[in-house]
Amino acid sequence: MPLTFTLDPALTPALRDGILDLWTDVSNAGGSVGFAAPVTREDIRPELVRHLVQMAEGRTRLLVGHDEDGRVAATAFLTHNSHRLMTHWIWLYTVMVHPRHQGRGYGRDLLAAAEDAARGTEGVEAIRLTCRGGHGLERFYASCGYKEVGRVPDAIRVAPGDDRDEVLMLLPLG
Repeated sequence: MPLTFTLDPALTPALRDGILDLWTDVSNAGGSVGFAAPVTREDIRPELVRHLVQMAEGRTRLLVGHDEDGRVAATAFLTHNSHRLMTHWIWLYTVMVHPRHQGRGYGRDLLAAAEDAARGTEGVEAIRLTCRGGHGLERFYASCGYKEVGRVPDAIRVAPGDDRDEVLMLLPLG
């Protein structure tokens, strides 16, 4: 059953808690979403609060995918550039699909919904994102139309002795 995507949903305590649970579960399953396992909801809460503040300020938009049971199953944050010379592209951050839903094409669906949201944003011509090397994520994003446009070797330290490349990806919308 496909996910139901909502852009800029009303922020309720249930949605906030659903995002916290998703982010925790994805991180603890080894997902590349800003944390290294093991993490708790309380580890992630300050980062979510930063995202929520950016949403309240109108700098970030939230895309949420709910499963057939109404649970938060996927998210992505679309963030506008604050630099006046770079307002023609947006960042895509914290792209997550719950581990119980992976392998069903929901990641592709999430990226397609993010692309639709970006296309609906006046003046936006491209989406940029970064991903952690070492898991094949750049191949997944490439299969969804993104192009690798840069790489910083060993920029991400997951653990002592475990450094990964930061890979910059671009999806032109034109």
